[in-house]
Amino acid sequence: MRLVASCGSLSRVIELRVLTPDDWRLWRELRLAALGEAAYAFGSRLSDWQGDGDREERWRARLEIPGSCNIVAMLDGQPAGMASGVPDDEDGVPELISMWVSPAARGRGTGDQLMGAVEQWAREEGAEAVKLAVTDGNENAIALYRRSGFRDTGELGDLMPDGVRREKIMVKKL
Repeated sequence: MRLVASCGSLSRVIELRVLTPDDWRLWRELRLAALGEAAYAFGSRLSDWQGDGDREERWRARLEIPGSCNIVAMLDGQPAGMASGVPDDEDGVPELISMWVSPAARGRGTGDQLMGAVEQWAREEGAEAVKLAVTDGNENAIALYRRSGFRDTGELGDLMPDGVRREKIMVKKL
């Protein structure tokens, strides 16, 4: 999947890659960058994926979630973001998870392209909606999701690692 996005007078090439478990090193690179740069935004901590948690089989297993779709955005040939779609057995509405765009790629359409790819995957799976969980206070991400058509459900998601904040659940009808 290869897309071109414009940024002012510059044209930037955004290439989206669907990953396999053999791409675990690329996924690892982006996931560790995301947890380091935006620790406030994720239910996992960087320390959870370092040391004893930093094992090839664990990274591969993350990319082998049955029925999932894991996507990486490459901006001008450099890893720039990631997102996953995973099925949800509870209500049948797949979930957008692990969404992150590197600071250098923000504001260039990378997040929109990643979300669009996960939404396309969900449609192909027969879904009528996609949901996500976002940390309350992560206003840039919330604005991106709202702009894409996601709406707050009023539901609270998981408790964050700080033991205080909770995620909010958003959904988009397809």
